[in-house]
Amino acid sequence: MKILEYQYDGEALKRVYENTQWTVGIKNWKPSNDIEQIGNLERHNCTDELFVLLEGCCTLVYANEKENGLDLEIIDMKPYAVYQIPPSLWHNTIMTKDAKLLLIENSDTSMENSELRDLSEEELIRLKDQMK
Repeated sequence: MKILEYQYDGEALKRVYENTQWTVGIKNWKPSNDIEQIGNLERHNCTDELFVLLEGCCTLVYANEKENGLDLEIIDMKPYAVYQIPPSLWHNTIMTKDAKLLLIENSDTSMENSELRDLSEEELIRLKDQMK
């Protein structure tokens, strides 16, 4: 038996380890995680998701639904802190190009039990204002 090591330095998310219960991914910057190109939020309806900022800067964007749209909030992530995204909470990340996140979630998390929601022009303006 030996210890295995997993790394990833490419663009976007890669699941680097997976077993029958949970998966570990490394998420790096990609264009759609830039404040100028972000366009949607996602939610996983059946599972929590955990993020840990390892390098760079990252802002967690999350939102609860209201009658007239989304109530957008942001959190500037602190290095090595664990952030738990509960099931069904809309979220995304805004990252600097040097950012690296560790992601942990259930192995069966997929688009079959998740959703994407495009941000409206008004929501994008509010989000960019919050980021200033």
